[in-house]
Amino acid sequence: MPSDLILYSYWRSSAAFRVRIALNLKGLRYETRAVHLVRDGGEQHAPAYAALNPQELVPTLVDGERVLTQSMAILEYLDETHPQPPLLPGDAAGRARVRALSQVVGCDIHPIGNLRVLQQIGTQFAADDAQKSAWMRHWVAGGLQAFETMLSRSQDTGRYCHGDAPGMADACLIPQVYNARRWKVPLDDYPTILRIDAACAALPAFHAAMPEQQPDAPAPAPQ
Repeated sequence: MPSDLILYSYWRSSAAFRVRIALNLKGLRYETRAVHLVRDGGEQHAPAYAALNPQELVPTLVDGERVLTQSMAILEYLDETHPQPPLLPGDAAGRARVRALSQVVGCDIHPIGNLRVLQQIGTQFAADDAQKSAWMRHWVAGGLQAFETMLSRSQDTGRYCHGDAPGMADACLIPQVYNARRWKVPLDDYPTILRIDAACAALPAFHAAMPEQQPDAPAPAPQ
């Protein structure tokens, strides 16, 4: 039976990755529709998709007749429409803390280094691949250092970012750790993040959301 939830996604998009984690944590069935961000100049720019998402970005979540964009808004929508298990704590202070952690990634690290920014600094400033990689490592490392400090200084940090159940902050953090490894950012200075990353990696919801597990991921290279 087809699902009412349709996720327009790209296998390596960290924003789509965090939504996949949330959907999996809540045990929600969804159909993935791949939007290749590079092929043919980027399928996100095709008129049919642009009509669905005017920003021409992924993810887009369709829930029946509702079309939802922006991953952070989607996470909150899922938490409000499917409250269990919660992505946000029950108390106002806890919710503020989790939102702050989540926005370190969603508002500060990720936007500076997404595909369209890298393409623009290549086009406008002739940045080569090495310069783009240095740009990414600079912003990812700085953001993760702040995230690590916020975690290590708080008694609310538990097995996961907030307490002993995974939630919104973990859904945002783990894709960024994946990106850090992709861009070869050294992670030894972030022991709390690495501990939480290992705890999340043991959960099926996170494993199933990994880029390599997606239907549009490229086939592994032959050994």
